[in-house]
Amino acid sequence: MSLETPMSIRTLQRKLYRKAKQEPDFRFYLLYDKIYREDVLSHAYELAKANKGAPGVDGQTFEAIESQGLREWLEGIRKDLHDKTYKPQPVRRVLIPKPGGGERPLGIPTIRDRVVQTAAKLVLEPIFEADLEPDAYGYRPKRSAHDAMQKVHKLIREGYTDVVDADLSKYYDTIPHTELLESVARRIVDRAVLHLIKMWLKAPVEERDEKGKRSMTGGRSSGRGTPQGGIVSPMLANLYMNRFLKHWRITGKSKAFRAQVITYADDFVILSRGHAAEALDWTRRVMARLGLTLNEAKTSIKAARKESFHFLGYTFGPHRYKPDGRWYLGASPSKKSRQCLKQKVGDLLIPGNVGAWDEVRDRLNQILRGWSAYFSYGSRATAYREVNRYVSERVRHFLTRRHKVQSRGTERYGDERVFGELRVIRLGPPPRLAGTLR
Repeated sequence: MSLETPMSIRTLQRKLYRKAKQEPDFRFYLLYDKIYREDVLSHAYELAKANKGAPGVDGQTFEAIESQGLREWLEGIRKDLHDKTYKPQPVRRVLIPKPGGGERPLGIPTIRDRVVQTAAKLVLEPIFEADLEPDAYGYRPKRSAHDAMQKVHKLIREGYTDVVDADLSKYYDTIPHTELLESVARRIVDRAVLHLIKMWLKAPVEERDEKGKRSMTGGRSSGRGTPQGGIVSPMLANLYMNRFLKHWRITGKSKAFRAQVITYADDFVILSRGHAAEALDWTRRVMARLGLTLNEAKTSIKAARKESFHFLGYTFGPHRYKPDGRWYLGASPSKKSRQCLKQKVGDLLIPGNVGAWDEVRDRLNQILRGWSAYFSYGSRATAYREVNRYVSERVRHFLTRRHKVQSRGTERYGDERVFGELRVIRLGPPPRLAGTLR
């Protein structure tokens, strides 16, 4: 089944978006029945399946659902929503290692709840999208991290070089429910839809320790947070962050601070012409009023003409063009991003990996393709050379261990063979051959 949005759903989304865009004060009151429409639920299931993901607390998999009868399973969801007997199950929490150390909590709803959340997102997102400020780029249709990065790069080259490099402390975990639901209710007055969202916000979180002992947190007593991993969480997080962006626009801070804000979900920078300190002070006060907190240890002011700052995995600021030593304001993959890739490659090419080389290589190439597709902007030649060198060394070490080669393997598994016969992807343009015309 194609993941292209069916025409019937696209037509609905267009109508909702146009209505919201043309009438900024209009409040939608008949939406709940759209969420359990047969075509909406069916497409929501296909989208959830395409995203893969681990099972939730019930252990149910996509394979098990389809072996028992997908049509009947979807009809069961549809009936529960129609009868208003649907109740979300607890969210399974796992901890994901962060590239810079530490762990990030990730909430995994059951597949059933992921499908219902996806169906709700299909209906609600066009309405909220009509209200989002233009400088918000995260998790929005037809917008990407590349768009945000290009805008930041463009601004620093235009002289917006006094930068507030900001970081919100546990944004997803601290969004206040009452204020978030007020933001939703500015557009949605359908009580059944509001109840759905409130149930997802109040769903308990299940955690298990190393011995498998189960513990529950959150639930009805919880007043903050929307779990990372939930399908509707990015949409709701964007909606709440829009309060900050809208207040910035309405109070004329772009003109007052000669500045612009660029956001990607909870990650944002303020680029100014000489008023970064004032912009940071104002932001700190407004975030406090929104019930949010800046992580002061990770928030700073940078002079981008002299020092670098990081945003969405890229390093922005002064770069040197090695052939002639000229300095310019550029963007390149950050050191942290390169280290994260190396960690993934190293974790794959360990002696304990006994998979067939073709399978190992295909997984390695998949990692490299994904990284290079994201880091395809700005000055990347140095980063690509560093990655290629590391990959070549790790492949050589991996294969010499596997085949018990007595030497270091530099001749048997040199770069030409690694990136040639062994068909490992080399990042960047192919190397020039001696004697080729320039």
